[in-house]
Amino acid sequence: MKINLPLLLLCWALCARANVLHEDINIRGCSDSDGENMYGLDGEEVWYADFINQKAVEPQPEFMDHMTYDGGYEQAQVNLQICRQNMKLRQRALKNETLENDPPPNPTIYSRDDVELGVTNQLICHVSRFYPAPVQIHWTKNGENATQGIRSNPPYVNKDGTFQQFSSLSFVPQLGDIYSCSVEHPALQHPKTSLWDVEKTQPGLGPSIFCVVGLIVGLLGVATGTFFLIKGIECR
Repeated sequence: MKINLPLLLLCWALCARANVLHEDINIRGCSDSDGENMYGLDGEEVWYADFINQKAVEPQPEFMDHMTYDGGYEQAQVNLQICRQNMKLRQRALKNETLENDPPPNPTIYSRDDVELGVTNQLICHVSRFYPAPVQIHWTKNGENATQGIRSNPPYVNKDGTFQQFSSLSFVPQLGDIYSCSVEHPALQHPKTSLWDVEKTQPGLGPSIFCVVGLIVGLLGVATGTFFLIKGIECR
């Protein structure tokens, strides 16, 4: 568990476990220009404060009994101001300390649903094992910046004290389209980028041919074994 506090983001997590049945988590963080306040249950994000759009968001999965935090956004605003005051004090106290940074690996891109041409879907960009939070995630389509249909979740803490973060892009798959997800982090000198090609998600002849060849080879192996078995019996 890391104990160094970043200069630009001060955050802490509270984790409680009861009878090893459920795990709750609360993350609060702040920077000079942004902040975070979120609650999670059993690895699922159930509530967070969207300080940019000034509202509470409850991205709870359908299988959960819906949970509501009355007055949660107002309290999150109070917590944000307290966090920024504490951050200024800690910045002065830690100004001569070297802070530990863990850069993220290359992001992982995958589609939410099976890809069908012309059918609206979502691309998910997952970034994990970085410290401190957050990362900046950017999307492109065919080399052009994508700005519509993007949703990014707040960072979520891992058990080892590092973070993970998701971003999604709504899109309509068309052959020839290539998407990219780029990640920026203070520990990186240059952004890390992963590509996702619509065409490579479409089934081709290669796997089918491979399976047919494998089946033929398998049948030949069975036939050869049967032949030698029969010859062995005849020789007795």
